[in-house]
Amino acid sequence: MMTANPTVFIVDDEPAIRDSLTLMITQENLAVMAFENAYAFLEACQAGCLGCAIVDVRMPGMDGMQLQQALLKRNILLPIIFLTGHGDIPMSVKAMKSGAMDFLTKPVSREKLISAVRSAMRESEKITTESIHRHDAKSRLADLTDRERDVMMLAIQGYPNKEIARHLDISHRTVEIHKSKIMRKTGAINLLDLARIAHEGGSIES
Repeated sequence: MMTANPTVFIVDDEPAIRDSLTLMITQENLAVMAFENAYAFLEACQAGCLGCAIVDVRMPGMDGMQLQQALLKRNILLPIIFLTGHGDIPMSVKAMKSGAMDFLTKPVSREKLISAVRSAMRESEKITTESIHRHDAKSRLADLTDRERDVMMLAIQGYPNKEIARHLDISHRTVEIHKSKIMRKTGAINLLDLARIAHEGGSIES
């Protein structure tokens, strides 16, 4: 992890732009790190990066759109604000479909930039919270046996013990034992809580 603190990462090949953005953001009491190209940023940024990135679209070597795809491939879910003097509608649509938070055209006003950064930082906090919940849920589900998972999936779908027993060709008492172990291993307080854990852990889809 490059930094444990939420940070605004600036990736732009123009020194004057980097300095201007850095000044505006530091005046908002936000941590900033600036990079002259996408390669330097990728080398420093790991999956645990917190915050958001302001990325110039047109840069030598790897451009901003390619950097966005590289981050996605590495599962680095960092909200991106694109800043460019050469933006067009098709480019912005493509960027937003890939998860970009905003697409701003240079010169951008301080008010518009800071508003976009604040929104991106809130999104980063949301992503981090969801990631923590997902990791916790997966840990809770990790010790379940295959049979316990079968029982869990039927239980959270609302099937009574008798129906679960019939479906899995096991006794009613065995179902009760499995359910007791499931609740103990996952720490679920009831079936609704168990369904939440299963969802966050990736066992069921939305």
